[in-house]
Amino acid sequence: MTDRPRLTTSAGAPVADNQNAKTVGPRGPVLLEDYQLIEKLAHQNRERIPERVVHAKGWGAYGTLRVTEDITKYSRAAVFKPGAETEMLARFSTVAGEQGAADAERDVRGFALKFYTEEGNWDLVGNNTPVFFVADPYKFPDFIHTQKRHPRTNLRSATAMWDFWSLCPESLHQVTILMSDRGLPQTPMHMNGYGSHTFSLWNDEGERFWVKFHFKTRQGHKHFTNDEAVQVIGKSRETYQEALFGTIANGQFPQWDMFIQVMPEMEAIEFEKKTGWSAFDLTKVWPHGDYPLIKVGEMELNRNAENYFAEIEQSAFNPSNVVPGIGFSPDKMLQGRLFSYPDAHRYRIGTHYDTLEVNKPRCPVHHYHRDGEMPTGLRTNPDAYYEPNSFGGPVEDPSVQEPPHRYEGEVGRYDFRAEADHYSQPRALFNMFDEGQKSRLFSNIATAMAGVPQEIVDRQLAHFDKVDQAYGDGVREALRHAKTENASVDTSHAAE
Repeated sequence: MTDRPRLTTSAGAPVADNQNAKTVGPRGPVLLEDYQLIEKLAHQNRERIPERVVHAKGWGAYGTLRVTEDITKYSRAAVFKPGAETEMLARFSTVAGEQGAADAERDVRGFALKFYTEEGNWDLVGNNTPVFFVADPYKFPDFIHTQKRHPRTNLRSATAMWDFWSLCPESLHQVTILMSDRGLPQTPMHMNGYGSHTFSLWNDEGERFWVKFHFKTRQGHKHFTNDEAVQVIGKSRETYQEALFGTIANGQFPQWDMFIQVMPEMEAIEFEKKTGWSAFDLTKVWPHGDYPLIKVGEMELNRNAENYFAEIEQSAFNPSNVVPGIGFSPDKMLQGRLFSYPDAHRYRIGTHYDTLEVNKPRCPVHHYHRDGEMPTGLRTNPDAYYEPNSFGGPVEDPSVQEPPHRYEGEVGRYDFRAEADHYSQPRALFNMFDEGQKSRLFSNIATAMAGVPQEIVDRQLAHFDKVDQAYGDGVREALRHAKTENASVDTSHAAE
């Protein structure tokens, strides 16, 4: 025992007995002066932090981004220098499930990446789909409410989900992906990742380009059917964690190829005139024929976390973390996330969440943020606690000034969704499916609609008809078949 470290309190005092509480006599009562017991119990009460409101269930690992191509004509970012290798962290997640939810559930998967670049952290916070359900951040809290539990029953409500989707035709593209084979990947390694939003890049000449980020899996795509997922969940609720951790632990490092789509800044105006929808609409994709994929490099995950809580649960991905050469766009959903993500981290983890080891940059950090909860890791000049100052405090660097957006407009509350075409892209996706994929799509939708009021079902079917009559008819037939097989009822709105 002499070669083992001595147990201490958090203040460093040695602990003589870690087995028995201090009592009056052998049978108690326990004394309040047993500060070592009180510290142990008090800490246990505080071992959990609030789970994420969305993306609560997640799995992550460290890796490397290697840049194999030259895209410096689009971006001055050091992370994109040809040959650059950047340490990174990836976290995958489900959107709706709580921390205890099963991994193999039909849901969109989060695909969040943190790159520890020489110029600061760059976070790319996207999904395994190139689009999303809504295009305006005003509707995001409403959408998430439909994915959570009903206030009265505390159960998931199919009625709430389909009611919202049927009233928001912009969701059709994402709904079709979710209910297709792609909606249930077998592991994090067997799915693509996307920045989803439109971002921007800018080069040394001050030229701006709109950009979409893509990460294509090298492991191939593997998906579960609903029936297969039921069997999998019956054996384990942690299949994603098992697969990701086990694969890396066995020395099999998953890889993705990184690509970008690029659009010159002012071309976005002509693009909208040509297509009838905005280049910044998160519910749409850019045609690859017009904006082909441009290779950037490859991403590899090659190291598991040593402490899941400290490194994965406390990881904080923030789309407002950009570096010189990477910027934002007028994408409404992206603009909303620039506030909501860091605000969520400050609430969930604390004011100085970005000083935790997993979140802090690997480059020098100098700023004037002071005080607040747990200002660990802050080492500042005590005389230079404001700016400007005469005491050697950090100063601005005009050389990294981002060029101004030339794509501007008048301030107002605009609804660009009302007249947009929400049907042609789901139609193109639907027509890519073979007969087996279409059959499973129809069946998955029918299963997800079990117990939903007929009025809502009919409203959603009308949207499917507008995509393709075969889409609507296929779902109708699957619903008729499901009714004869199973008379499941959703009672979440029965009192209404």
